Amino acid sequence: MDEQIPVAVRQEIENLVRELNDHSYRYHVQDNPVISDPEYDSLYRRLKNLEEKHGYVLPESPTQRVGAAPSEKFEKVKHAEPMLSLDNAFSYEEMQEFDKRLKRLLDSQEEIEYTVEPKYDGLAMELTYKNGLLLRASTRGDGYEGEDVTRNIRTIRSVPLKIRGKRIPAEIDIRGEVYMDINEFEKLNRQREQNNEAAFANPRNASAGSVRQLDPRVTAERKLHLACYGIGAVTGLSFRSQTEFTEWMKEAGFPVPVRIVISEGMEKVVGEIRKIETERETFPFETDGVVVKVNDFGLQKKLGMKTREPRWAIAYKFPAHQASTVVKDIRGSVGRTGVITPFAVFEPVRIGGVTVSRSTLHNWDEIQRKDIRIGDTVVVERAGDVIPRVVMVVKEKRTGQEKVMPVPDRCPVCDSRVLRDEGEVAIKCLSLHCPAQVQEKIIHFASRGGMDIEGLGEKNVELLFSRGLIRHFEDIYRIRKEDLLELPRFARKSAQNLTSAIEKSKHATLGRFLFAIGILHVGEYAAKLLARNFRKLEDLYNVRKESILGIKQIGEKIAASVFAFFNDQKNIDLLNSLKNLGLNLSNPDFAAEIKSGLPFSGMTFVITGSMPKSRKEVEDLIENNGGHAASAVSASTDYLVAGENAGSKLDKAIKLGVKTISYEKLLDMMKGAKGQQKLF
Repeated sequence: MDEQIPVAVRQEIENLVRELNDHSYRYHVQDNPVISDPEYDSLYRRLKNLEEKHGYVLPESPTQRVGAAPSEKFEKVKHAEPMLSLDNAFSYEEMQEFDKRLKRLLDSQEEIEYTVEPKYDGLAMELTYKNGLLLRASTRGDGYEGEDVTRNIRTIRSVPLKIRGKRIPAEIDIRGEVYMDINEFEKLNRQREQNNEAAFANPRNASAGSVRQLDPRVTAERKLHLACYGIGAVTGLSFRSQTEFTEWMKEAGFPVPVRIVISEGMEKVVGEIRKIETERETFPFETDGVVVKVNDFGLQKKLGMKTREPRWAIAYKFPAHQASTVVKDIRGSVGRTGVITPFAVFEPVRIGGVTVSRSTLHNWDEIQRKDIRIGDTVVVERAGDVIPRVVMVVKEKRTGQEKVMPVPDRCPVCDSRVLRDEGEVAIKCLSLHCPAQVQEKIIHFASRGGMDIEGLGEKNVELLFSRGLIRHFEDIYRIRKEDLLELPRFARKSAQNLTSAIEKSKHATLGRFLFAIGILHVGEYAAKLLARNFRKLEDLYNVRKESILGIKQIGEKIAASVFAFFNDQKNIDLLNSLKNLGLNLSNPDFAAEIKSGLPFSGMTFVITGSMPKSRKEVEDLIENNGGHAASAVSASTDYLVAGENAGSKLDKAIKLGVKTISYEKLLDMMKGAKGQQKLF
């Protein structure tokens, strides 16, 4: 088809793409537009008309930023090089220790050249370019594997669809942060509140929620930005330092942090940190600290990596922001498990660039301990610059009109009686029909970690509950397509999609189901442990507490909760009702373990030091062979798998008498006969 297009048309399309991308770069990256918005729109319409008429569309065309159809899910993407997190420092003394540690590792007392830049509080992202064109965008995930969000990231105007300039690598991974300006964040929250939607807690959550939309058109409506600061895998181009790489990024059209300073020696670094901390209020974006990196890539390579973070970089975290305000009210919210959590409603106050109007008070004992009263003036801080909390009461400002909030004896939602177990701080609503609990239980049941019912999120659960279509999660399986068509927001296709997702969820694993039904204290891992030890759901009916306690890694609290749940006839009746409605549970966890006689069955491992494989791969190896890969050494740890540069975990293992093995020995245990496990 390209051959039939007149040369003049092809050239005009190519020129328009080049010109529009240049204007977009000047506007969104350099903040220096040279044409007006109407002029840009006119050029854009001309390009779009030519593309539609002749069917000639370049991959880097600005018309390709938006327009992809919604996806059903995000595909997994393995990072060519791990996207590691950063170690944190909270004082200048810790920064000095960081500098001394690097000098010891380098066996040199010469001052190290560092780069200093603001730490953007957003969503970490990796952009992969092949032959200069954007191939893929993926989230950080667990550092080794993220989610493919390419279609959404293409909608961000500051993201180059094509690398500018002459020095273009064959392939390169660019790391950066997707973020939202504070003003845009507040505007978005106002819109959500007007639409009776839940407000985002902070700009970071808003950025993450926007990027993880299944419909790219929703992402496009949110004004997101990108700041690029790091490099992953690269072929066809090399860099000697962070500053050289940053200069290349500028030439190539990538937006970089608003401020990057080279500082020789930690004393100058600390001076730059102080400057950024005083300037942070002038930044249009949210920042919770400063990132300090060794500038020289050769020294970075020499210093190497720890298990979870590089040795050559650190994040200095600012002290939490504080402000004073007045407590207008103290209320209680009821969670999925019936726990009533108090929260304070404030006179709105701006802290760290974000307006705060409420904060959790954790529990009722905390209110009494801090003597927080309605009408009090309090000091509020955003811990980690994210979560608001009450630090203290300014008792000098009391007028005598303040009201003490009594511990509730009735549920604030359904007015049922409440109970506090002896020795517990939590107050719980006992009603099985409390609307707050029921809705939260249904949302949890349908969530991605639960039965994964696409389309049954918070808003639709609220709608179905308000119309009386669901009163418990068993009612989900009674929903008919005809019922949905009578509701607002449901057309024939959306109704069909939801009923199909509900039907699909009937075929789940026992482990997923045990997590979904919301047994108190039973998370995903505990649910999987139960599935490994009980072949089918009925085997848990009227289970003895001792049988649960016999499972390694399950303690008294979980055992008591599981025992109580499966010895309640109402719960068993509910489970049988679900089966009668078509629930069909498989249990690959139990079957695989029994069938294979997995070598690590029932064992707990902790990994420390450098490994021949990535930490994620070693953890997967252990989990796939029946074991549990824990993050910390304890008395219940069976083996510490230690590599080079093992740290404090090795010391703790020796102290606790935990057996230490190498990665190679781990492989021997896996490959050998069952009797080999007794050699250690």
